[in-house]
Amino acid sequence: MNSDAITYTTELAQVDWEAMKTILLEDNFDNGRTPQQLCTSFENSFLCVIAYAGGRIIGTVRVLSDQVCNAYVVDVWTYSPYRHQGIASRMMGIALEKLPGQHVYLFTEDAEEFYATLGFNRRGVGLELVVGTWLVNTF
Repeated sequence: MNSDAITYTTELAQVDWEAMKTILLEDNFDNGRTPQQLCTSFENSFLCVIAYAGGRIIGTVRVLSDQVCNAYVVDVWTYSPYRHQGIASRMMGIALEKLPGQHVYLFTEDAEEFYATLGFNRRGVGLELVVGTWLVNTF
């Protein structure tokens, strides 16, 4: 267990996007976004939760929501040396508190048991489509 105090924030003003990109690459959780694309992704979200230890980003949760009935959780990640310490559970708890009355959906390939402990149930089949070329857009 790491001895650094864990802090959580929903504020993005102090995020070092280069540092986020670096640690995501280091932890094999990078999906190709540049630091600027990470910034845009997070800033365009309804809610983000970021966990820090010793001033370093060690976890993220991002929520997309219509703020009425549907929300989608993405980018749930905890830095490997900090896993199994309740960090993802706390980040998810912070996020879910902000989503009353909404149907919250997410996809996972390997953490179904974890999400079940948070009350999530298996539901349906997802479909996907990349329009054009992945991460190439004009926004």
